[in-house]
Amino acid sequence: MRLDGKTAIITGGGGAMGGAQAKLFAKEGACVCVADFNLKMAQKVVDDIVAADGKAIAGDLDVRNPGQWLDAIMLTEKTFCSVDILCNNAGANFRVGFDDQTLEQWHTIIDTGLTGAFLGIKAVIPAMRRSGGGVILNMGSLASIRPGGSPAYATQKMGLVGLTRVAAAYYAKDNIRCVIISPGHVDTPFIRDNSFYSPNDDTTSIDNPENYRRRVEATPLGRLMVPEDIAKTFLFAASDEGAMITGSMITVDGGAVL
Repeated sequence: MRLDGKTAIITGGGGAMGGAQAKLFAKEGACVCVADFNLKMAQKVVDDIVAADGKAIAGDLDVRNPGQWLDAIMLTEKTFCSVDILCNNAGANFRVGFDDQTLEQWHTIIDTGLTGAFLGIKAVIPAMRRSGGGVILNMGSLASIRPGGSPAYATQKMGLVGLTRVAAAYYAKDNIRCVIISPGHVDTPFIRDNSFYSPNDDTTSIDNPENYRRRVEATPLGRLMVPEDIAKTFLFAASDEGAMITGSMITVDGGAVL
C-alpha cells in the first residue's frame, strides 16, 4: 500500500499506459481519477478498478483545454478531498519525416503532449499546495534522449525534459517533485493500432512481424516492454521510495539507448 491515502489524476488513463498506472496505483491504495478524452475507455478502467475493490472515478479531459483541466481537478478534490499525484501520459504522433510533417500535425503533437502537460502542471499546483505537496510525473520517450518519431514528436518529448526540470526547480519549495520517465519500445496500441492521434500502417505498426522484430532487436534485454513495466516505475517515482528524486529522467528501455 505504497500510495495509501494519496489521490492521483492520470491523463490518458483510458489507454494502455495510463490504464496500467491507474490499476497499479489503486492496488497500492491510491484513489484515482482516470482522465481521458474518451470517457467510455476511462470508465472501463474505472470499472476494472472498482471490481478489484479499488477507488476510482472517470474524468472527461482533453488536455489541450484549460477549462477541462480545472473541471477534472475540481471533480477529484470534491470526490477524494485532495490531489497528490499527476501523471501526464496523453500524447500523439504522426510518423513522417521533416518534409512531410504538416503544421496541423505539429500542433496536434505539441499541443497534446507538451502544452497539455504545461496546462496540467499549472492547474494542479494549487491543489497540491493545499495537500502540502505532491508529485508530477511526465511521460517521456526514447525521443527525449535522441531524435525519433517525427520532428514534432522529438521536439515534444525533448521539450518535456526542460518542462520537468523547470517545474522541479520552481516548485521544490512547495514540496512538489517533478520527474520524467522515458520508456523504450512498449507493446501498446500506440504503435500497433491505427488511430486518428497515432496513425499506423504496415510500414509502422508492430502488427507487421518485421517491425516487431526490429524493435525487439533494438532492445538488448530481448523483449518489448509491456505497460505494466512502465507503471511500476511510475509507482516508484510517485511513492516515498522516490522522495529525493526530482528534476531527473528515469529511463526504462531494456537498454535500447545503449
